[in-house]
Amino acid sequence: MAEADKKEIEIETPEEALAEDPAAAQPETPPEDVDALRAERDELRDRFMRALADAENARKRSERDRREAENYGGSKLARDILPVYDNLARALEIVTDEQREANKAFLEGVELTLRELLNVFSKHGIERIAPEVGDPFDPQHHQAMFEAPVPDTKAGDIIQVMAVGFMLHDRLLRPAQVGVSSTPAS
Repeated sequence: MAEADKKEIEIETPEEALAEDPAAAQPETPPEDVDALRAERDELRDRFMRALADAENARKRSERDRREAENYGGSKLARDILPVYDNLARALEIVTDEQREANKAFLEGVELTLRELLNVFSKHGIERIAPEVGDPFDPQHHQAMFEAPVPDTKAGDIIQVMAVGFMLHDRLLRPAQVGVSSTPAS
């Protein structure tokens, strides 16, 4: 064969064919397959968004539970210590002036103990509810132990305080125990 008869035959590789015509790289997809793929994509997106929302809700719930455990986890212990406060306060209330002079150092120790107990309460979010005689009765913070008609008072006024109450942060630990006037309006 003569050299002129030899022609170079160029053979294109598939990569070269794709480079020249990008549309040839994508086989034609039937429209029903596209619709099915879109529906599947939308379902997966919806499931993903729901899973994200569930994870965020779980995070918020666990944070709230952690905060509540931190703030209110010791409420049973605090409730059990309240009688200690009551007994120390009662002991200081019944001391006469004569006993106070004779047992000055002892009573000072009891007062310091009571003050330290109140400091510990305050440090842990426990606050006293100490109503005064004449204050209006509040069922959210007070427990009526009795009702009695007392002259020169209005119905619903506190006439006696038997025990102070306590709040733990924003929750009632123990209501103040009070007597309430039942004098009818004149």
